[in-house]
Amino acid sequence: MAISRHDTGFSAAGRALLSQVHPVFMLPPLATSLFGALLAGGVDLRVAALHAGAMFFAVYTAHVKDGYVDFYLRGEDDDHPLTSGACRGALVGAGVGFAACTAGLWLLAGPLAALVTAPTWVVGYTHAPQLDMHPIGATMGYPTGITLALLGGYYAQATAFSPRVLGLAAVFLVLLTGIKIVDDEDDHDYDSSIDKRTVAVMLGPQRARRLAVGLLVGAMAGVVALAAVVPRIPPTAAGAAVVFGAVAAVAHRADSTLATMLLIRGSYLFLAVLVAAVWFRPLA
Repeated sequence: MAISRHDTGFSAAGRALLSQVHPVFMLPPLATSLFGALLAGGVDLRVAALHAGAMFFAVYTAHVKDGYVDFYLRGEDDDHPLTSGACRGALVGAGVGFAACTAGLWLLAGPLAALVTAPTWVVGYTHAPQLDMHPIGATMGYPTGITLALLGGYYAQATAFSPRVLGLAAVFLVLLTGIKIVDDEDDHDYDSSIDKRTVAVMLGPQRARRLAVGLLVGAMAGVVALAAVVPRIPPTAAGAAVVFGAVAAVAHRADSTLATMLLIRGSYLFLAVLVAAVWFRPLA
């Protein structure tokens, strides 16, 4: 079976398959999974690796399916590196990899750990063409995946939930939803032309931006509140709000392309400060 649309050989096939690994979108779920494990306390590296592996295969599934739908079914993209058969084969391979990681979690951490992990693949597989045509699914699909990565990474280690992980999961969901709304502003005209009902299409770019700002402010207030009142979230975690808030202030008046770039990188800093606060606990 041909894998690459543009060349032959093992090297070309490998490059085509690797083209679906988009680091900007792949790294946050993996990092969030590991952050969840760290937040739980004692880390079983085998369990952490299995959960991070499951997140990799879930996001890879989303990338392959999205590219396949956009190029082969909708005709939205001008090119795609994989043949249609290779897309289907990659989806099967990613599904097998996800199932293997989930089965490992079942064996090492229990059936509920596998059950908490399983929805991430469902979100990835149904992102296109089901979820991405509805304003809630299009906007909250990726944020929901990140939230599940945090909850699953934590649960696989602790085999229970706690107020701190539930609170932080809510913060991540609100924060990333705000960023996604800004991101969708850039595609407003095109999305409108194909009846893709993103929040930016439904509300208009200006009202959507105001909603996004409100969500970002709410997420920053939420992490400060958690650092103040929830045990085992150190006070220094509030520094994540300060760092992200500084980036958001710059992005506030930028166009959607630049604002999205800044906010995504700001979210990396947000997570990095949270990891440092939980790991090192400098004021403990």
